[in-house]
Amino acid sequence: MPKKKSTCLVPPSPGSSCCRVESVTTVDARGQMVLPKETRERANIKAGDRLAIISFEQEGKSCCICLVKADEFAGTIRELLGPMLKDVSGS
Repeated sequence: MPKKKSTCLVPPSPGSSCCRVESVTTVDARGQMVLPKETRERANIKAGDRLAIISFEQEGKSCCICLVKADEFAGTIRELLGPMLKDVSGS
């Protein structure tokens, strides 16, 4: 049986950690920020890559922002929703 590709968007197994402070950056006057080179390398982010911005809200305000490569996000959504859509459609 082929090994299934692991994704960051699935909760970690019990006892493991999923989050850490990678770096701290500053937003400039134009609303731009720099992802440090080390972070880009670890995440394999290249010039031209598209990132999905996902925010989590608490009491009507965004309290956490997450960046996910758009291609990986789309694939994970298909993987998560595909079985549910098949159940709904009966296919």
